[in-house]
Amino acid sequence: MRGLIIRKMLSTLVVGGALAAVLTAGNSATATTADVQAAPFEISGELPIYPKALWKNGSSGTNVRKVEARLVQLKLLDKRYLDNDFGTMTRTAVKKFQKSKGIPQLGYLDQNSWDQLVKVTHEPTQTELFPPAPVVNGKKLDPRCATGVALCIDKSTRQLRYVVNGVVKMQMDVRFGAVKTATREGSFTVGWKSRNHVSKLYDSKMPYAMFFSGGQAVHYSSDFAARGYNGASHGCVNVRDLAKIKVLFDDVHVGDKVIVYRS
Repeated sequence: MRGLIIRKMLSTLVVGGALAAVLTAGNSATATTADVQAAPFEISGELPIYPKALWKNGSSGTNVRKVEARLVQLKLLDKRYLDNDFGTMTRTAVKKFQKSKGIPQLGYLDQNSWDQLVKVTHEPTQTELFPPAPVVNGKKLDPRCATGVALCIDKSTRQLRYVVNGVVKMQMDVRFGAVKTATREGSFTVGWKSRNHVSKLYDSKMPYAMFFSGGQAVHYSSDFAARGYNGASHGCVNVRDLAKIKVLFDDVHVGDKVIVYRS
């Protein structure tokens, strides 16, 4: 009983996440900060104590973008995920970095992880934080199309451009929904794809469909190929070049950006 009381009294917790001393079974053992590296730990069967998060899943803002830019420098994060939101891909990249440094894979940035990241990267430049928008025919595309993979869809010029890391790989004519069934504008991602899709609502074929906002999708339209801009869709982005959209469908992946805007 006396030994148990002494062990409980001598269990010491150091602020910052290090276990300084633990005496067990009459034998003493000392762990330094370097030994535990702010790892989560538990005492007497209690829940683990984790180091404080500076930025974690759900965090947003300029500082998150700076973290992501440093991860891009290390090629642990693709530039397509360079934004102000700490999401799944950023969390995965952080865990990879922590593993490479032999520190706890927390999946978020604590002070120790941040210090390690700063040591092996440089302060992100303005260009690294905000890559310049692609330029087509002397005109800039939407800045959101500057990084990663994007279907950059301009309602003003009625053009769809397939952009990869700021380089336009493919361009094609498109048409949009009528006034009452307008194609939604904004930033989206490809949610799912259907090569031989048929609309249950309108009983019409929508081959090579890439859905990005509810029932709205980029897809081939035989009506657009036949009638041109005399018709309109029910909200989808119609493509009239069958050969091009076949290639596009294979190149685009679920999760790729879809930017619908007016220039």
